[in-house]
Amino acid sequence: MYPRRYSGDVDQLRLSHRESALSRDAGPDKSGWTAGHSPRPAVAIGVFVILSASLYVVGLWLVYRLGSATPLMLSVGAATVLTCLLTNRGLRTLGWSWGNWPDLWLSYLLPLGYVAAAYCVIWVLHLGAWYDAGFVGEQREGFNLGHWGDSQVIALQFALTASVSFVGLLPSVLAEEVGWRGLLVPELSRIMPFAGVALTSGALWALWHWPLIVMGLYGDPVTPLWYRLLCFSLGIMSMSVVMAYFRLRTQSLWPAVVFHMSHNVFLQKFFVPMTLGQARSAWWVDEFGAVLPLTVAVVALYYWRKGRTVRST
Repeated sequence: MYPRRYSGDVDQLRLSHRESALSRDAGPDKSGWTAGHSPRPAVAIGVFVILSASLYVVGLWLVYRLGSATPLMLSVGAATVLTCLLTNRGLRTLGWSWGNWPDLWLSYLLPLGYVAAAYCVIWVLHLGAWYDAGFVGEQREGFNLGHWGDSQVIALQFALTASVSFVGLLPSVLAEEVGWRGLLVPELSRIMPFAGVALTSGALWALWHWPLIVMGLYGDPVTPLWYRLLCFSLGIMSMSVVMAYFRLRTQSLWPAVVFHMSHNVFLQKFFVPMTLGQARSAWWVDEFGAVLPLTVAVVALYYWRKGRTVRST
């Protein structure tokens, strides 16, 4: 009896000590790194949106100057850091813990799976052709592999896409995701259910891309503007459902980062350039055609149902 009662007292003491330590960690901190969530999530959300819109103008100017979308993506990260400083929200709360490997692998493979499925539909229905021999020839010359066959070059292109090109996207995608999923999704989850979190974060993310599409800097202008906006917004909001689910369930930013990188790299570096366009391919291929957004929407429905069980942060 005595050892058991003593053990319980020690366990209770340890528990109290841990709770006290966690309470101290969650409290305000002058460094800004270990401070907790902002006391008013609506304020943090408002500040983030205003700063993102303001810095968007600077990022857009740099896009024209540098010919790259990277400054625009980095502007989201800058808006996030400024929001944390202005609202006393700790940078640590943005979800820097690595999470677990199964979730990270799923985040990597899931976009590859749905992009591959969408493009198989495109090839089978002759909405685009597998494969573009001209692109393969350019890659063969670029790699100085004149003696390699088409299948070998395609395999190499896929391997480089899945590894080197994937890692190369990390800085820009991380800067963007630290805002949308690192800051915005957890703050939204404090004032609305999962459905609202997924739709609101997805809508803001889609609207953030709209000026680029309207100005003709992003997407194929062959199709009407309304069609491109519709397809792109459906796809981006569907992705947001999945990414919001992973962010809230794992309490980690990294699954969303990996998911975003995987989607971009396999679509932009392999499946789109590898597909030979037909007369009306623009209506069906890429993020601005119908097939891929509809495919992602099917995946999103599954995670929409699972999201009902996710606890808010």
